[in-house]
Amino acid sequence: MQFQTILLNFLYSIIGGFITLIFMYMGYKLFDRLSHFDTSEELQKGNRAVGMVVLGIFVGVGIAIGLVVGMGLN
Repeated sequence: MQFQTILLNFLYSIIGGFITLIFMYMGYKLFDRLSHFDTSEELQKGNRAVGMVVLGIFVGVGIAIGLVVGMGLN
């Protein structure tokens, strides 16, 4: 019984990690569509302000989804 719980929690955390990556990608694309500039192009130019905003999106989404995944573990 203990092994099944450990395996279930491991699988749940792996799936949660993939879901987090998907939501991070969606958040980046949403920001790219809503902004009046090309985010990828600005990042290639070395625009640190855009980089900090993208960092904030990734950290925020990662924390939010991570909490949901963490609360679901047994």
